[in-house]
Amino acid sequence: MRMVIALADNALRKRGEQDCHVARAAAARLAAVVDGNDVVLVHEHAHFADMPGAGFSRNDSPARIDGDPLSRFDLELRHCLASARPCATWLPMVEVDPADPAFAHPNQPIGAAIVGEKAVADARANAWSIAKDRVGYRRVVPNLSPLRVPHSDALRRLIEARTVVICPGGIVPVVAREDGAWHGVEAVVDPYCAAELIAEEIEADLFVIVTELAGVFLDWGTANSKLLRHGHPHALREFADTAGAMGPKLRAAAHFAERTGRRAAIGAFANVDRLLEGTAGTTISCEHADPRRFAGGSVVC
Repeated sequence: MRMVIALADNALRKRGEQDCHVARAAAARLAAVVDGNDVVLVHEHAHFADMPGAGFSRNDSPARIDGDPLSRFDLELRHCLASARPCATWLPMVEVDPADPAFAHPNQPIGAAIVGEKAVADARANAWSIAKDRVGYRRVVPNLSPLRVPHSDALRRLIEARTVVICPGGIVPVVAREDGAWHGVEAVVDPYCAAELIAEEIEADLFVIVTELAGVFLDWGTANSKLLRHGHPHALREFADTAGAMGPKLRAAAHFAERTGRRAAIGAFANVDRLLEGTAGTTISCEHADPRRFAGGSVVC
């Protein structure tokens, strides 16, 4: 089976546990899933909003593999994979529309808060857009919709060579110049939309989003909260707008199911093998769902 698995940052973080132990256990679990399948892993880095496509850095210090739980996870996964399975890191670029209306309405905060007169001075000196934050101001950039994945043919060749492909946190939004060259833009792209686009480009059989929750819940935070076990993408469009932090994940999963006719799933890392089987989490597909298959949860048709 060919699949794209998007890893939410919180899926690899457990309160009270050391990152190294979490990464090792997660890598062992995922290596078992990778065995026998063609897999592309896409990270939703915790600092994704601090790394727009023009090459921004989280901070000015050198990168430390031992200090980043996602980099540590990558290393542990390589240790757990069979020696016959090559593993490659691929930094995705996604093409965006230079006429995207979001360019005129930057609203995605990035970087650290800037306090006092320095905020205004920095904004003027660098031609930044800034917005009021709790403790001062933060720079804001456009949040763009991805159009396609350039060089996806190279990704397909890696997959056909049975390579496990890891896409690290941060998606690079680019626009095409008149001469055909790519130009990075100071913006961000939703990582789940980008992961879904990658899944379309490689004709994945399954698109999975792994988070810290068991799946999508109806009436979340109330006494009537119930796990959504299956949903038709058409029925979930309106619900995604009110699903809070789960909304982008649900929209991406529903878009994949609607565009391809294939299945998407959202759920917890601990159940990743069952997400593939459709026996846990939230399944999004266009097929008619028999409620008896999804005991203990809700079905939205």
